[in-house]
Amino acid sequence: MKSNINTILFDLDGTLIDTNELIISTYLHTLEKYYPGNYAREDVLPFLGPTLHEVFGNMDPDRVEEMVLEYRAYNIANHDLMVKEFAGVVETLQILKEKGYKLGIVTTKRHDVALKGIHLMKLDTFFDVVVAYDHVKNVKPDPEPIYFALEQLNSKPEEAMMVGDNYHDVLAGKNAGTKTAGVAWTIKGREYLAKYEPDYMLENMSDLLTILGEK
Repeated sequence: MKSNINTILFDLDGTLIDTNELIISTYLHTLEKYYPGNYAREDVLPFLGPTLHEVFGNMDPDRVEEMVLEYRAYNIANHDLMVKEFAGVVETLQILKEKGYKLGIVTTKRHDVALKGIHLMKLDTFFDVVVAYDHVKNVKPDPEPIYFALEQLNSKPEEAMMVGDNYHDVLAGKNAGTKTAGVAWTIKGREYLAKYEPDYMLENMSDLLTILGEK
């Protein structure tokens, strides 16, 4: 049976594009410069999701901007070498677009960097709106970015679903009144995301088509 959902909002990193290794590598590079020998790979996993200002602000409020600049310089320099695609994403987006779904991206990334990833993975044609860190006062899990995306798409929360790999995405969707879907390929592990009780858990992006009654 076809659902009443006509709008799908996606997180970008770790959901649509595989930036996990890029982000981990960038954090390790930056933290090694400021805190040599203090951080290993597993220590930076909790930093995937929150904004850079949140993460670095909790470490050293006086050096936040400096650390953010260091992070961004390395991230941009290594971006195209390290970003990969997730299986099933492009094919699913293609079908959703053909079926007339309104599609948007809601990310805590800066707009210019988000567009870099979207363009690299050739996802540009699928999305009607991209809401980024610099478009809102409050980022996910606050509902503001979701409301902003829905407004631009002329959609209502009850007709929408938020899809993401992090608890910020699930809680933002719940706070905004949309349906929510977690992705089982989250680097933090399926069980971690399941604790936040998304309405659905996707094993592959194509599971969306089944949920929406398109398969």
